[in-house]
Amino acid sequence: MARVRLSVAERREELLRAAIGQIEARGVAAVRIADVASALGVSNALVLYHFSTKEKLVAAAFAHAAEGDLVRLRKLLGRRTTAVRRLRAAVRWYAPTGQAKGWRLWIEGWAAALREPVLRDVTRDLDRQWKAALTEVIAEGVAAGEFRCPDPAASALRLTALLDGLAVQLTSYPGAMPRTRATDWAEEALARELGLEREALTA
Repeated sequence: MARVRLSVAERREELLRAAIGQIEARGVAAVRIADVASALGVSNALVLYHFSTKEKLVAAAFAHAAEGDLVRLRKLLGRRTTAVRRLRAAVRWYAPTGQAKGWRLWIEGWAAALREPVLRDVTRDLDRQWKAALTEVIAEGVAAGEFRCPDPAASALRLTALLDGLAVQLTSYPGAMPRTRATDWAEEALARELGLEREALTA
C-alpha cells in the first residue's frame, strides 16, 4: 500500500513524534537517524532533509514535546479564579506525581544538554518559559493582596527546582520515596513561598 502523501508540516510532526518515541525507548545518546526513519518506514535522507542533523532533530523533538505542556500550563494559570488556586493546580499538574510531561524524557534531555549546545539552548528556553509563567501569576497574587512574596521570580525558581529534583528521585530511583510524600512536599513548598498555611491552598 502506498504511503499517504503528507504536507511538510504533517511530515515534520510525524518525524518529531517518532523521534520522541525513540528517545524514550533508547535514550538520547543511543538514538540514531536510522532508528527514527525505520520506525516510520522512510529513508534516512528524508529525516535529514527536514532536520539536517541528529542534534537538530533531537532539539526539535524536545521542543515539540514541551509545547503541549506549555499550552496546558498557560491554560491552568489563565483560569478566572484566584492566583492561589491557579498556582496550586499548576504545581499539582507539573509535579512528578501529576499529569505533565514524561519525566524520563526530560531527565534524558537535561543530561544530553550538558554536551549538546543546540539542545542546551532549547531546554534553557523552555525552562525560562515555565518559570516566567509561574512568576507572572505569583506577582498577580501579590498585587491582588492574596499573599505576600517579596521576590516572585526567586519563588518560581525554588518551586521548579524542587519539583525537578523530586522528579529525578521518583523516576531514577523507584521506591526511593512514596509518591504521596512528593505531593505533600510540593504543596508545602508552594504554601511556604506564598507565606500561607497549607490549608489555605484548598480554601
